Amino acid sequence: MVRIVRTREHGVLVDPTGKLAGRGAYLCADQACWTKALKIGALNRALKTTLTEDEVAALRVYAGSLPELPAEQDEPEPADA
Repeated sequence: MVRIVRTREHGVLVDPTGKLAGRGAYLCADQACWTKALKIGALNRALKTTLTEDEVAALRVYAGSLPELPAEQDEPEPADA
């Protein structure tokens, strides 16, 4: 999980240490997770703010550095014995 924090001094930032003061939200370390969260406005709600275009751009750059994890697949059904 990666923490994103809204600070008074610096706006919205990625907080890899998880120690910055401010309202925080967590996203999984997967590009698809970040893309979806930014698209549906999940961070705006969680951080109780409206992200600026620059903040969104910075978060997209960070997301681009994350791995693309394979989509979760359903468990295969057991074969009859």
